[in-house]
Formats: sequence, C-alpha cells, structure tokens
Amino acid sequence: MFFDTHCHLDFSEFDDDREYVIKQAMDEDIRIIINPGIDLESSIKASEIARQFPIVYALCGIHPHNVGSVNDDIFNRCMNLINEGKVIGIGETGIDLFYDTFDADTQVRIFKKHIKFARENNLPLIVHQRDAQDLMMNIFDEITPPSRVVFHCFSGDEGFLDWVVERNFYVSFTGIITFKNSASIRRIAEKIQIDRVFFETDAPYLTPHPFRGKRNEPRFVRIIAEEFARIKGMTISDVSEITSDNALRFFNISV
Repeated sequence: MFFDTHCHLDFSEFDDDREYVIKQAMDEDIRIIINPGIDLESSIKASEIARQFPIVYALCGIHPHNVGSVNDDIFNRCMNLINEGKVIGIGETGIDLFYDTFDADTQVRIFKKHIKFARENNLPLIVHQRDAQDLMMNIFDEITPPSRVVFHCFSGDEGFLDWVVERNFYVSFTGIITFKNSASIRRIAEKIQIDRVFFETDAPYLTPHPFRGKRNEPRFVRIIAEEFARIKGMTISDVSEITSDNALRFFNISV
C-alpha cells in the first residue's frame, strides 16, 4: 500500500483523463491520494474531486505564489472548505523566495494566518518552502505551530533537516530523490528517521526517473518509495507499511 500525499489532480493537465489516472494509481497499490489546493478556486475543485473519488482527499490553502490578490474574504472562504467532508487539512501554503516577483511580507502574513487556523482547528499543515529556510525558522519561532506539520517536496539542507526533526515535523520526498544530480536529497533521505517520512509525486510536476519529461502521475509514487528503500537498505514492504502508517496518523485517515 502506498500513499501519494501531495498531488494536484485538480490541475488542467488531468482534465481529459483524471478518472483513468486514478484507476492506474489504484492498480499500482496507491490507496490514498491527497490533493492540496493552491488558491480558492483550486481548493474548491480539489474538494469536488475528493467527493467524486473514494481514494482522494483534499486540502484547502493558498500557495505563496498566489497571495497577491488574497483578502480576508477570500482567505475565510478558502478555510471554510474544511467543513466539507473530505477536506482534511490546510495547504499548500508557505514561503517561496526563489523568484523575486512575489512580495515576501505578504507571503509571511498569509502563511501565518494558515498556521494559526491549522493550530486552532487541530488540522495538519502542509508547508511549501523554497529558498526560505532562515525565514521559515524565524516564523515558527514567533508563532506556535499546529501539532502536525510536513515540509512537502523537502529541499532544505542538513541543518534545516535537524531543525525540522527537533520540532517533530515531517518531511515528504518527491521524484527529485531519483534525479542523478540530487545527491544532497539522497543524503537527507539516508539521514532522516523513517517515522518522519512521507512520499508524494507533486504531480503533474517532478516526474521521477526514468519517466522524466512526461507528465507525472500518482502511480509513480511507488518509484519514489523504491528509491528511498534502496537508500535505506530496507525492503519496499517495510517502507510501504511504515510510511503509510505515518500518513494515516498525520492526516487522521482510516482505511
């Protein structure tokens, strides 16, 4: 059994064959797919897809790239989706300083609103962090986090990993772990305790080797798990069982 804990099935890349993509995932023993929102419209669509497909669950959130047009009304409407039956957490949200076109102060303000909402409602928080390690650590020093936090598509260094683990946060690995030029992420995978690990595709992006250049899909999460098992010297069966249990507890899902 495998979980894809971060997959954007609501994106237009899946509009023509979404049902078939989910069936293929099920054929590869993918039993849970988590679809985060990246803005209000995306979160609404994710919740609709979750209602349609039994193995899909949704999250509501506003990606740091999309905070520029967010006011209190839009934020509250997005967070109110948590009242939908299969919307089970907050995300994706966070800080992205890779591009200089997105205002950092606005990102921080909206991110803190997500953190507070997740904490006050005892919900898991899915965090996007890119080129913002120091700022991210400062934010969590200023504001109390919810009890369940995962850094999706982990891209930090070993010092940031130590900080994440000290706070009992989680780490999620993508297809990047299979890339030939990603030795640093494989070192992170080698170092981290497996009880803090999830796997995700971030589909339609970050397709793992040997399918790079093609659209990523939830069924490829197995490839990520197999590479992690190789790095750890573990059986794929043990990796599957432990990481699935991690995700079930984190997202409070029963299967």
